[in-house]
Amino acid sequence: MENSVRFRSDPSGLARTASALSRMTVNFEVGAGIVLLPGEEIVIQETDIGFLSCAGKIVGRMTVTNYRLLFESSEEKCTLDIPLGTINRLDKMGYSNMSRGEDSYGFEMFCKDFRTFRFSSRQENHARRPLFECLQRLAFPLSHKLPFFAFQSKEKFNSNGWLVYDPIKEYNRMGIPNTNWRISQVNRRYSMASTYPNVLCVPTLTSDEDLAKVANFRSRRRLPVCCWLHPNGHASLSRSSQPSVGVISRRNHGDEQYLQTIIGTNRKSRKLYIMDARPAMNARANKAKGGGYESEAAYPNAELVFLDIENIHVMRERQLREICVAYGEDKKFFTHLDETRWLDHVRLVLCGAARIVDKIYNYSTSVLVHCSDGWDRTSQLTSLAMLMLDPYYRTIKGFEVLIEKEWCSFGHKFAHRVGHGEDKPGDTERSPVFLQFIDCVHQLLYQFPQSFEFNSLFLISIMDHVYSCRFGTFLFNSECERWKVDVHHKTNSVWSLLNSQTEQFTNPTFNQVGGLNVLIPCCSVRRIRFWIEYYRRWNPADNSFHKMNERAKLYRQMVNVRLMLSEKMQELRKKQKNCRSVNSSTLNLEQIEKHGVETS
Repeated sequence: MENSVRFRSDPSGLARTASALSRMTVNFEVGAGIVLLPGEEIVIQETDIGFLSCAGKIVGRMTVTNYRLLFESSEEKCTLDIPLGTINRLDKMGYSNMSRGEDSYGFEMFCKDFRTFRFSSRQENHARRPLFECLQRLAFPLSHKLPFFAFQSKEKFNSNGWLVYDPIKEYNRMGIPNTNWRISQVNRRYSMASTYPNVLCVPTLTSDEDLAKVANFRSRRRLPVCCWLHPNGHASLSRSSQPSVGVISRRNHGDEQYLQTIIGTNRKSRKLYIMDARPAMNARANKAKGGGYESEAAYPNAELVFLDIENIHVMRERQLREICVAYGEDKKFFTHLDETRWLDHVRLVLCGAARIVDKIYNYSTSVLVHCSDGWDRTSQLTSLAMLMLDPYYRTIKGFEVLIEKEWCSFGHKFAHRVGHGEDKPGDTERSPVFLQFIDCVHQLLYQFPQSFEFNSLFLISIMDHVYSCRFGTFLFNSECERWKVDVHHKTNSVWSLLNSQTEQFTNPTFNQVGGLNVLIPCCSVRRIRFWIEYYRRWNPADNSFHKMNERAKLYRQMVNVRLMLSEKMQELRKKQKNCRSVNSSTLNLEQIEKHGVETS
């Protein structure tokens, strides 16, 4: 992770927790020169800036580049490294005509990764204005008609992360095409549905002309398509958006027939479960807006189930941020955490995914998942269900494929939900949907530690780069938008970096051979864990980041020991095989000699 803060001389010991677990990208030592990334340039530098930390005021030099904010203090041996893309809001503190102490004049910075920084500046130095305007411009490039750093970066990596996901190869891995399913180019150049991927998996019996008719009846033209097929080729997992039923309960023969065709692809069950992520009341309210849900009368052999997961307008991380940045001992921490309903929401998403897995795995029944538009809660549910059903997605590469497929290609609105490059901290489109998914993956990793090739540091690193704007992977709202600006050729993929650091992300307890094939988690409130290593990693009171640093070192040692033992096992097996072949040859020779003597 590149977001880091280091204190080298801290008598209180409070800031020790903020030491960087992994400084992959920068060599920034106190008193030494700043080593910039290829394409990174220094824009402004100011001295005599005060960092108002939990350990007290630290005076040092602030450097702002086109990618990050760097702060160093040789006196206190402290460094800060903050990618500008993580900044959510900038506020000025104090005014030039007011005097409330030397530390009351400066600016405050609120970050998307739950950090808050306060910097002070002497009024007579006139440093605040140029720093604040520079940060305002570079942290929110879209609002100032500037490019993301991802398009300015000139980094080179050994592997091309854009090649991690190939939709055709992924469908081939699942045994598609076959007699029931085919790969369709009906959305070539995103001509049918701009928020859907270029390549779709649909029933063989449905023509491209019929697909276009079905799309007209679905919100945003996001028709039902297959995203995962059971290895036996029967039960399938599909996703879509809500049907355009409306208050008059419109019907569409093409859409109804299409779902019957999906049911017909499964010879083991003549039933389809439609998992609607919304609360029933919200789904009914959407009928007034032209949306709605499938009526069981209009869709025979289909059963509708509401999963009661709230929408993006309910889930905000504001309250969670408040308890994450609170320094010192919070005696009412669990009370405040309960008030956010964060863990309750994580539990509901996990429960919904577990119900999908139950229908597919235990009853061999196909499932269709949707919410309203099918790019938020739907992505959470389908990706988690696939993670539970398919061990491939629990490997490092498989998890990367899962994110590329279910989130990036199926149009999760990263730009709007994260707020990349825009100075709109109060935008109602912002919501921590992807963070909730990563949190759910952490819950699975916690309950099934031997079933995942990657560790929690891998998840944290992914989240850091969702915000950093250093790579093109999570920029923009859809595959179509990324295609239009040629992201694959003009930017790097985040997987290029992470795949060059796999030794840091490997889980030493991963059981690749004897692990569980299907995971069905316990969704009890007692088993849902607050991810303190992520949410409170910057909080000195918890010391969680320092502990995770130590644990990561131990993990790397364990991985090295495991590799060494694996190599020795291979050598022993090879020697054993050679011994068996030698013994077999000796035995055959003795039998031949014995047979020759008897014959004579």
